[in-house]
Amino acid sequence: MLDTNRSSIGYYVAACAAALLTVHAVPAWSLEASVAASESRARARDVGVKFGSLQPGPLNAITDVPGVKVGQVTLSRGDGPLKPGTGPIRTGVTVILPRDDVWRKKVPAGAFVLNGTGEMTGLAWVAESGFLEYPIALTNTLNVPRVANGVISWMLQKYPGIGITDDTLTPVVAECDDSRLNDIQGRHVSEADVMQALDEASSGPVMEGSVGAGTGMISYGFKGGIGTASRRLPESSGGFTVGILVNANHGRRTELIVGGIPVGQRYDVEKPLSSLLPHAKPENLLALGEKPTGNAEGSIIVIIATDAPLDSRQLTRLGKRAALGLARTGSTARHGSGDFMLAFSTGNVIPHYPSELTFSLNQLADTHLNPVITATVEATEEAILNALTSATTVVGRDGHRAEAISIPRLRALLSSPSATQP
Repeated sequence: MLDTNRSSIGYYVAACAAALLTVHAVPAWSLEASVAASESRARARDVGVKFGSLQPGPLNAITDVPGVKVGQVTLSRGDGPLKPGTGPIRTGVTVILPRDDVWRKKVPAGAFVLNGTGEMTGLAWVAESGFLEYPIALTNTLNVPRVANGVISWMLQKYPGIGITDDTLTPVVAECDDSRLNDIQGRHVSEADVMQALDEASSGPVMEGSVGAGTGMISYGFKGGIGTASRRLPESSGGFTVGILVNANHGRRTELIVGGIPVGQRYDVEKPLSSLLPHAKPENLLALGEKPTGNAEGSIIVIIATDAPLDSRQLTRLGKRAALGLARTGSTARHGSGDFMLAFSTGNVIPHYPSELTFSLNQLADTHLNPVITATVEATEEAILNALTSATTVVGRDGHRAEAISIPRLRALLSSPSATQP
């Protein structure tokens, strides 16, 4: 059961990639909760989506990469008309820890910006240094400074010499705009929320959909949010793992492609939204991702983790390939979209203050990089679709409703004899 007041997101128990997430809430006609209906959700491959040739890791999540942890805090309270600074609140924070003690045992990193209508702080230092030395945090656009403060406060607790006898830090915080559902002016994610997410970060299964930073996100005209996936390479290709985590808040419904099928063009709503929300204003019952102006373009953040021993240049190349996985789901990286990719490798350790003049790093040869590239593309595509199929319907400010994609409808479209026909 999802706590609709304020909850640290736990992890649903999963033995493999076929885990099912079920969220129960109040009836669909009520505007008094963020989750508008009892919805049985499933991950994309359980719905019948086919993904390439590589196999996922045990959890089919970014946490399949050894040492990587994810923590989330969801904030969801209040209903009705927007009261700027007060609510309703549909937001949160998601954090990714590359490894324990990443400050002293830095990880090589690289980034790629496909379209820059957005922000991921700290990328200048990642590009200059070639490494990452603190956790990554995801949140909404106006909450970036407070979330950065939370990361800094957490780091100061762990490393009290920062800024005194040690270097300072420039946190990596990435944002998407959740103002269609959330009172974004309220900047409701606090430093305490960020520190809680970091303290409770786990290497286990990652909860997906309308949770953490994804609570108020909309993707392809459906409820979006957090999604994750992984690929484990065969031993002949090194046995490496590639894990992806996304915050999906991008695209328009007509663009959506699932398993090569133009689902967005063929999808139809079985019941008019107005019949589900009799007290909401008609103008708020439109698919919130379809409006031609304002923040309809959305954004996506893609975090890539791997234990393959790659350097910053190679990781930047993986960031570029993640854009191909994004394209497989139909995105064209529209003018108003912020599409940011950050990749890191746990396959090497870059020491904080090396005592010797030189240190050694292992590196995968470029001529053997192709399987890692393929894994990145496949897992990015799946993570995005997992965000859609795992998300639950959310009713936010002013009765704005983000409808979760219908699992039965999606199954029917995927199994239709004409599915592959234009």
